[in-house]
Amino acid sequence: MKILVLNCGSSSLKYQLFDMQGEAVMAKGLVERIGIAGSRVKHVRVSGKDTIREGDIPDHTEAIKIVLGLLTGADTGVIASLGDISAVGHRVVHGGEKYAKSVMVDSSVIASIEECIYLAPLHNPANLAGIHAMQTSLPGVPNVAVFDTAFHQTMPPEAFLYGVPYKYYEKDKVRRYSFHGTSHMFVSGRAAEVLGRPIESLKIITCHLGNGSSLAAVDGGRCVDASMGMSTVPGIIMGTRSGDVDSAVALYLVEREGGAARASDILNKESGLLGISGLSSDLRDIESAAAEGNERACLAVNMLTRSVKKYIASYAAVMGGADAIAFTAGIGENSDSVRRDSLAGLEFMGVKIDEAKNKGLRGKEAVISSSDSRVKVMVIPTNEELMIARDTLKLTQKKA
Repeated sequence: MKILVLNCGSSSLKYQLFDMQGEAVMAKGLVERIGIAGSRVKHVRVSGKDTIREGDIPDHTEAIKIVLGLLTGADTGVIASLGDISAVGHRVVHGGEKYAKSVMVDSSVIASIEECIYLAPLHNPANLAGIHAMQTSLPGVPNVAVFDTAFHQTMPPEAFLYGVPYKYYEKDKVRRYSFHGTSHMFVSGRAAEVLGRPIESLKIITCHLGNGSSLAAVDGGRCVDASMGMSTVPGIIMGTRSGDVDSAVALYLVEREGGAARASDILNKESGLLGISGLSSDLRDIESAAAEGNERACLAVNMLTRSVKKYIASYAAVMGGADAIAFTAGIGENSDSVRRDSLAGLEFMGVKIDEAKNKGLRGKEAVISSSDSRVKVMVIPTNEELMIARDTLKLTQKKA
């Protein structure tokens, strides 16, 4: 069974085609600058040459036509015809409170995604564009929506509510949703497999650390707390996002800088590692500067690892312990120093890292805790696309 996975941004489209017999990636690619001058497609076959095409692409429907043409082309294709695609899985950022799991797309699901646009104004419209474009290009092929927020819907009210008047939750659904749920679900499930234990018996802290970052407390396979909030700003400091700030800071920025839109830009686009270091939002640049003695670069790294450490310890407290800590995503998979410094000082809760195993480890799955560590620490490369493909397979087989 061949499943196409789509991740549509406002001006981009990432895709992967899976052969679910063996869960092998057949082809993948990226369409950039959709609706903007200078559109570009990079198409990668697992066996074969890469293909790059440039030329204006006005909308997602046209982008998907190009992708489907590449997947079936004589020189670029990996399938004989579009009839080989059995289903399409879509990453959808926000499902609100309605969806705690992935669902087959129908008119009511589309309406629900539209209702959540106010919660994810930059993402849900693009996700819908991908769904509509695929319905046009492959009529009759089932589509599945896999929500970033779904995994976190098991959080109890004491975890997801804010201390503001309850009427705002009732009226406007003001609450913590958190994101990266597909990644946290994949990584916690894989961590249980690595440990050789049922996930229902485990307390796992998953650390998705990248340009955007979040942590989750996964107790028995269910998310019971997560660091992002109603938006993607809260939690630890990130590439350009501030992480947790006093609400008075946000109000100060609104008043001082000329309004909510400007304050939002500051907290989302000018803060975090970039704002503290004054150099870059890329941790690699900041670590290089820190190694040369740049004080603000050192401060940015220290703020990052301190905030990760605080969340790990607090989630262990929420769950009454931890069996495993799993690092993933760009920083979590590749920065041995961030992993080391984020765990330093957590020996009191049974965390002992094996520096020989940790040092130099980049992008590979491994257990990096010492043999006598009560808490297993591991690096697990995330695979959100595979998680989407698995959910799509499961739902379409159930329907059949």
